[in-house]
Amino acid sequence: MEIPRLHPGDLLELRKPHPCGTKQFRVVRVGSEVRIVCCHCGRDLVLDRPKLERAIKHIIPADQDKIAQERMD
Repeated sequence: MEIPRLHPGDLLELRKPHPCGTKQFRVVRVGSEVRIVCCHCGRDLVLDRPKLERAIKHIIPADQDKIAQERMD
């Protein structure tokens, strides 16, 4: 199993939704614990890296997310 590379600004899609209903979170800080923020309600979460790695379904790198937003404008 490959260890996912996380960088601040990356957008994560998790397997289970947050209680507010969204599955998308933005990475704020990376280390042994990873700080993420819900893209819908703004809730701030700090998770152990192994637990977060199991919960990740898809990673959208920060540079690709910017390109996608520019296309929508």
